[in-house]
Amino acid sequence: MSRPRIVIVGAGFAGYRTAQTLSRTARGRAEIVLLNPTDYFLYLPLLPQVAAGVLEPRRVTVSLSGTLPHVRLVLGEAGGIDLDARQVHYTGPEGEGGTLSYDRLVLAAGSVNKLLPIPGVAEHAHGFRGLPEALYLRDHVTRQVELAAATDDPKRCSSRCTFVVVGAGYTGTEVAAHGQLFTDAQVAKQPLRTGMRPRWILLDIADRVLPELDERLSRTADTVLRERGVDVRMGTSVKEATPDGVLLTDGEFVETRSLVWCVGVRPDPLAESLGLPLERGRLLVDPHLQVPGRPEVFACGDAAAVPDLEKPGSYTPMTAQHAWRQGKVCAHNIAASFGDGERRAYRHKDLGFVVDLGGVKAAANPLGVNLSGVAAGAVTRGYHLAAMPGNRVRVAADWLLDAVLPRQAVQLGLVRSWSVPLDTASPEVARVPGRPEGEPAKTRPGGEPAKNQPGGEPAKNQPGGEPAKNQPGGEPAKNQPTTGTSDVAPPPDQPGPGPDVAPGPVRRTDRFTEGDA
Repeated sequence: MSRPRIVIVGAGFAGYRTAQTLSRTARGRAEIVLLNPTDYFLYLPLLPQVAAGVLEPRRVTVSLSGTLPHVRLVLGEAGGIDLDARQVHYTGPEGEGGTLSYDRLVLAAGSVNKLLPIPGVAEHAHGFRGLPEALYLRDHVTRQVELAAATDDPKRCSSRCTFVVVGAGYTGTEVAAHGQLFTDAQVAKQPLRTGMRPRWILLDIADRVLPELDERLSRTADTVLRERGVDVRMGTSVKEATPDGVLLTDGEFVETRSLVWCVGVRPDPLAESLGLPLERGRLLVDPHLQVPGRPEVFACGDAAAVPDLEKPGSYTPMTAQHAWRQGKVCAHNIAASFGDGERRAYRHKDLGFVVDLGGVKAAANPLGVNLSGVAAGAVTRGYHLAAMPGNRVRVAADWLLDAVLPRQAVQLGLVRSWSVPLDTASPEVARVPGRPEGEPAKTRPGGEPAKNQPGGEPAKNQPGGEPAKNQPGGEPAKNQPTTGTSDVAPPPDQPGPGPDVAPGPVRRTDRFTEGDA
């Protein structure tokens, strides 16, 4: 008798934990298949530290094949699910199509950047959901500070070293906090014009920083940001983004080459394609994480609307803490569906939150105890080390080295501006040159810049700036693709798409809904 097959779509917090738990409990009695575009689990909470040069990129990635014994990894991106035939259709890393049949399906596809109907944002902003976006931001910030230090034009210097972050939730707050430290460290070695310093602006339509957290944590974070020099503007957002800057809702125009979009996330569009009942884009499930009417289908994490048994009538928020714990419950309930154990309803109380503000500063309330300063910093880093499923020693070593050695600020040129568009369905995969939008791209993991453009910026109408053509990180040829375009032309020295091609991230077909604005 053949073993039943369990297919897990997505290896984020929920998908990884489901696979990890099943690999321990199934004991070879079921075939566990994990479908994911990358071969690693990304520990998202530490991504701002990658962008700020504190951690090396591989520190926040955990090998799937190396940490999930008895789990078969299939590299690919789910393109459609046939619920009646019990099949998942996907596209592999070299453009080949594939199909996986299943006896049990776990949809843990996660989330993507949230889009809003603001002119110019899709074309000129960059999100912060994947490793390519963090690597791009690190290179971009470094480049802008270097170019600002080299120019004699005060106006150009000011615009290049002004960085606008939209969204004062977890991600935006941490990006702004770490970013200010990162750029201040750069200009200490390479000073700007007299009287100038890097300027980080944090915007949000909410009335306070970290609006989803306790007010005491919000005050702590706000105080640290303002003391550090971050320009915190609550009740303000972006009205329009242009190549030269952003127009704010209060009427001010801020000249900048950098717009970081951290307004929140929305469920992966894959959930909407199933034609099943949704709650604001999330797949409705029962407290046992099963889809009503489809007992063989489970969903957890950001893709699922899970009833919050601690707050009747509401759903659990889209946080890593819930996704991680839902993954474990999902695995136990899948085992129970095969007769191994009893089903469990998902129930979890928040144990507190931690927000890393860079250096030794943080805001935390473990078990409801509000902390700030060094104590909060120690608790925050301890929490992350305990929560990571791997690389703990390497992460701790990087933190120690960052504390005693000057931070390195160099452009690696690995990810180009147009490689990480905001309106992508796959923020974890960088777009590669030589393919139209939505078609496969040349087989280069992580993207391949044009041969004569090391780490170059996009064309002049991009907010990433326009460095001199012969500088490293310089401007690509005029017919280079630009961020957010739907017809990416291949660079002149790159072949067009052919049979040896691999899928890049596809442009999202979902759009904002009423209420998103």
